[in-house]
Amino acid sequence: MRDLRRLLKYLLPHTGTFIAATVAMIVVAVLEAATSALIVPIIDQAFAHGNTTPTATPFALQRLIPATGLHAWRMIALLLIVFTVIKGIAEYFSTYWMAYIGQSSILRLRQELYNHILAQSASFFERHRTNYLVSRLISSAAAIEAAVTHTLRDMLREGFTLIAFMATSFYVSWRLTLGSLLIAPPVAGLTMRFGRSLRKLARESLEGNKYLTDTAQEALANQNIVKAYRGEAREQSRFTAVALRVRRANLRSASIAGMSPPIIELIGVLFIAVLLFFGEREIRLGRMDLAQFLLFIVLLLRSYDPMRKLSRLQNSMSQALAAGQHVWEVMDEHAEIAEKANAIELPTLRHEIELRDVRFGYAEEGRPVLRDINLTVPAGRMVALVGESGGGKSTLTKLLPRFHDPTSGRVLWDSVDLRDAKLSSLRRQIALVTQETVLFNDTVRYNITYGRPNATQGEIEDAARTAFAHDFINELPEGYDTIIGERGIFLSGGQRQRIAIARAVLIDAPVLILDEATSALDAESEQLVQRAIANLIKDRTTIVIAHRLSTVRRADLIVVVEAGRIIEQGTHSELLARGGQYQRLYELQFADEEEELSGVSSP
Repeated sequence: MRDLRRLLKYLLPHTGTFIAATVAMIVVAVLEAATSALIVPIIDQAFAHGNTTPTATPFALQRLIPATGLHAWRMIALLLIVFTVIKGIAEYFSTYWMAYIGQSSILRLRQELYNHILAQSASFFERHRTNYLVSRLISSAAAIEAAVTHTLRDMLREGFTLIAFMATSFYVSWRLTLGSLLIAPPVAGLTMRFGRSLRKLARESLEGNKYLTDTAQEALANQNIVKAYRGEAREQSRFTAVALRVRRANLRSASIAGMSPPIIELIGVLFIAVLLFFGEREIRLGRMDLAQFLLFIVLLLRSYDPMRKLSRLQNSMSQALAAGQHVWEVMDEHAEIAEKANAIELPTLRHEIELRDVRFGYAEEGRPVLRDINLTVPAGRMVALVGESGGGKSTLTKLLPRFHDPTSGRVLWDSVDLRDAKLSSLRRQIALVTQETVLFNDTVRYNITYGRPNATQGEIEDAARTAFAHDFINELPEGYDTIIGERGIFLSGGQRQRIAIARAVLIDAPVLILDEATSALDAESEQLVQRAIANLIKDRTTIVIAHRLSTVRRADLIVVVEAGRIIEQGTHSELLARGGQYQRLYELQFADEEEELSGVSSP
């Protein structure tokens, strides 16, 4: 019920439309019963030759239908047509209005869920796979939409129809109707029991589908490795194992869903068989006539159709509520970077960025990643972070745009704690170029202007020229309007990086975080990217995770990070002269590159 109440919350803005749809469904239900009630005058006209009209004809139909002859048959035919037309119109509007409510509600739900996900910190995305979040946003939300648009509509419609049939039955014979209600407790008990089982199986199926998606996505995204290491059979086995789990859950669900209606129908038929004897007694005692008894049987038989449908709809509602639980799990998880109510606009950096006694650890790992970091980055200078992989360099750079907050200590921006500043004013002043180039499946223009959507064509081209990207962009089929494919798949590695650099150039942020990555490029592309990087860092405060000797040499300060600590700081020559960890890193990583550079520069 808690999940259902939470789901119905999204219907509140559409209360008026929902009431109108409900009224239309009530009209449909009443006319279903009225159409069935016409059996009384039909039988009366057929067998009593129009001499009498039973006084128990529901809905005062005897006042509309003449007692004798052809006029009675004409009125009955007319009523059948009128009831059908009005019922069809009401059914159309109830269907459309419920679809409108469902689509509008799911739009709001998806917007809230998407905004909630985007607002989370980096730790949230480190805990959850992308497929997990996308399945909640698309598949689970779609199941909820189906519940509102179809399942809830059908449950209300069939419920009102059942009530209308029962009300008419009471009018015809309250004694027999009360006797037939003895069926309600066992039917309700069975429906609840089936519903619990179906909801459990629906959740199991949804979980299985999530793992199925994860398994397929992982194998398909890494298909080159799968083929290179002849892992097709292994991936097929993994996929089949998960698919079998989904099939088992779905088959068990289908078994219960298929078992429920026949069992409920059998119980109903058994009751009808018993009621036949009571009906014969009621006719013998003169409490009802044959036409009324036949009407009662018709109503009772027709009432089992909505009952059977309601039991089937329980399966759909159980799946929707299970999907709802998946959505609420994400919605209830809060890992946002908090912004203070009185947060200030961060001024342009003038003096320095300072990390003071900073410690940080990922909650899932249970160990500190950064320990007692004290670092000053002067404005307008370049600081290079070097060290072995896993030392904490990337984590350190994530603290500046507040993807994470320190566990303890402070990050200061001209003596202003970043936690006291508005996130938008902070991130507006930081440009980011990552080692893994991130591009969107859109045009070159869209990707370059991602941080400044309103940039002019001249500004876009200037940024591209600075990044040495303008020439190759003009050679593309549609120039700046060329679609570059998912992750920029239609471009080379060097071209992708230069577009990413143009994106950073265009926003003209005073602070740059650069995870330099040129090792996988050919010599020509690397040279162009290095020249683009040189243009990018000019007159900017730059923190770079250095992979190339040329970058290290260009740095005003080199910081050696090892096991989450800063163990050395200084210039290239100063650190070499000390003979410490930097010298060892230099010999391992940079010495060969320096020999190559020396060989190139020698006559």
